[in-house]
Amino acid sequence: MKSIGILKEQHGDPRVCVVPQTVRKIIQELQYVVFVEENAGVEAGFTDEMYQLGGAQILAREAIFRKLDILMFINPLAPPLTFDSPTTLIGILNPLFHLHHLLDYSSANARLYSLDLMPRSSKAQSMDVLSSMASLAGYKAVIKASEMSPAVMPMFTTAAGTVKPAKVLVIGAGVAGLQAIATAKRLGAVVEAFDVRRSAGEEVRSLGASFVEVEGALENEQAGGYAVEQTEDYLERQRILIDKHVSQASIVISTANIPGKRSPLLIEQASVEKMAAGSVIIDLASEQGGNCALSKDKQTVDHNGVKVVGNSFLAREIPATSSQLLSTNYFNFLKHLKWVETEGISNDPIETGCLVIAEGKVVNERILASIQ
Repeated sequence: MKSIGILKEQHGDPRVCVVPQTVRKIIQELQYVVFVEENAGVEAGFTDEMYQLGGAQILAREAIFRKLDILMFINPLAPPLTFDSPTTLIGILNPLFHLHHLLDYSSANARLYSLDLMPRSSKAQSMDVLSSMASLAGYKAVIKASEMSPAVMPMFTTAAGTVKPAKVLVIGAGVAGLQAIATAKRLGAVVEAFDVRRSAGEEVRSLGASFVEVEGALENEQAGGYAVEQTEDYLERQRILIDKHVSQASIVISTANIPGKRSPLLIEQASVEKMAAGSVIIDLASEQGGNCALSKDKQTVDHNGVKVVGNSFLAREIPATSSQLLSTNYFNFLKHLKWVETEGISNDPIETGCLVIAEGKVVNERILASIQ
């Protein structure tokens, strides 16, 4: 019978990849033994006692490493990594951008899966960790910005006069951007959204926002719903249009990323300097360099009274909910892996799409293509 280890996240991340309710499902449906590191879920509101009631055994970190067949975690593990027997590792590494992390696993006697490489398909939706976390991040970005901004989100009509609603600009209409749009609209703001993909316009308008569009964008059906790099002429016209709309906004939420590459620079310093003091920019793309020229990852910069928040991990600020969503994603992937193994299926698109390292070598086609 296989054993699974669930680790406590390091470096201040309060989330946990599997919650107690899912532990019970792993034991009952998959017939695995589950070990959980001491206090792994405490910061997300899940105590050791709750895990034990779900059927898990609580162990120290070192003991879990010795006992497991499968190790599940969220963030990259700190080296050195060595295992006495072949081990399956399942996490979220962003290996297309952080290629250096792979060196830590190549000699670890491990088979490594990174769930952020999940194919964008209907069958894989229930395992899509990026969509789960992006949706929460888009929501939290608006809530955080509304708390920081002196503007009020809805219009107020009082005996003392009318207060205009905040103007919110969302850059990037993917999962995070669409959730930010929906949240800002629910709060009563006037919302505009920009995306290089013309196909995003219909979704933006369906949420009640205005779509800001630059004609002539390049699109690629193979990009999995992400933006692709654009021509110089397009980028110049884009810069002018974004500058105009940024300068008029009270709140800007930027979410634009290109897998494996630096985030596109969309908000120049000159544009920030045209914003009114007290305005707020939340840059969800800061991990990969940021969409704003002033963004610093995991920091808040005050530039002439405009606050620029660089944070790609706002879902961590909603740890209970984010852990519950991740737990479902991880369980469904674990269940799929067992099905692939039991049926003896080779070249399964979900399994091979997420597989990064096998037998000490990088085997993922997307990563190999980015290295060349």
